[in-house]
Amino acid sequence: MDIEMQSMYDNQVWDLVDLPPNSKAVGSKWILKKKTDMDGNVHTFKARLVAKGFTQTQGIDYEETFSPVAMTKSIRILIAIAAYHDYEIWQMDVKTAFLNGHLNEDVYMVQPEGFVDPKYPDKVCKLKKSIYGLKRASRSWNLHFDEKIIEYGFIKNEDEPCVYMKTSGSTVVFLILYVDDILLIGNHLPVLKDVKSWLSKCFAMKDLGEAAYILGIKIYRDISKQLISLSQSAYIDKVVKRFSMQDAKKGRHMALSLTNLIVLVRIRRLKG
Repeated sequence: MDIEMQSMYDNQVWDLVDLPPNSKAVGSKWILKKKTDMDGNVHTFKARLVAKGFTQTQGIDYEETFSPVAMTKSIRILIAIAAYHDYEIWQMDVKTAFLNGHLNEDVYMVQPEGFVDPKYPDKVCKLKKSIYGLKRASRSWNLHFDEKIIEYGFIKNEDEPCVYMKTSGSTVVFLILYVDDILLIGNHLPVLKDVKSWLSKCFAMKDLGEAAYILGIKIYRDISKQLISLSQSAYIDKVVKRFSMQDAKKGRHMALSLTNLIVLVRIRRLKG
């Protein structure tokens, strides 16, 4: 919680003010969750401060809320292209992504539980940045990211608004955005490094190196054979445990085999 609050202060997310007459303040709450790695093991205990956006009123607290994300099939297609052409696949994560979005409306939020300013206990937070839980949080972040990446020279795919491409001669770089997860795919190391450097200047980023795990999907790569295998074993384990079927070994192995077979067939079809 202390780390989360420090990020709020560092990003100057709000100012403490008196609640204006005829205005209302949305509530706030803490969401606590465990983040797992590609094998399903817990590696981070995460505290996230969110606004109770369900109390917002359309036309008063917010307007448009739609925000696109990359489709899973687009990610699979581009990974298959990377396997065929032997492209690099790198991964980055945006820290506190939604805090990068700017608000166009006046939104007030009650002070977070456990962190009420003792000097101003009756004041509320006037939000300057988007915060998780607000109706427009995802939309504001997406618009800001889109603006920055296009400024760098990327072109947005007309049919897939979260897939971007930048080319120069024989150099090609693809960027895939899924909320705060980013995949960089390309054939020129210096250009890829420049893109990472640019992103790190614009946002607080975490460099995850070569892609190994995205959206619950493990990425196994065999460069010598120009093949990539995608596995959702951790997700399948989670599902079978949810329905108390963890002892059904045969069913799980069949599901895993089918998942990997579909991916390999798609890649081989592309190569053929």
